[in-house]
Amino acid sequence: MPPLFAICAANAGVTALLGAGPTRLYPFGDAPENVAKPYATYQVLNGIPENYLDDPPDVDDWDIQIDIYGTSVSSVNAVLNAMRRALEPHCYIERLGGTGKEPSTKLLTTSFDVSWYHPTQ
Repeated sequence: MPPLFAICAANAGVTALLGAGPTRLYPFGDAPENVAKPYATYQVLNGIPENYLDDPPDVDDWDIQIDIYGTSVSSVNAVLNAMRRALEPHCYIERLGGTGKEPSTKLLTTSFDVSWYHPTQ
């Protein structure tokens, strides 16, 4: 799995918005109940090994969805922009999602997807 959390948690722009120790960026699309806002979640959409005829894969292509939640348009957009700046040197932004309001929590939300070529371990 690519080091998405480590890169975001080490970025001052991201931690200024999502905090540090802990950084409010949660795997598997699942955040704790009553977490401070804004926050973000991420989940793997799929991964594809770079297969070869003679050798095992040395790199995987990961597609990861990042969802951002907040109480204001400006906070959601600020997190989106900070995370993009932190991640774009390492991967490709594949999709910028729509905006909406989470029905159960009434939080504002947006998402984006990244495609990340990461060496196998």
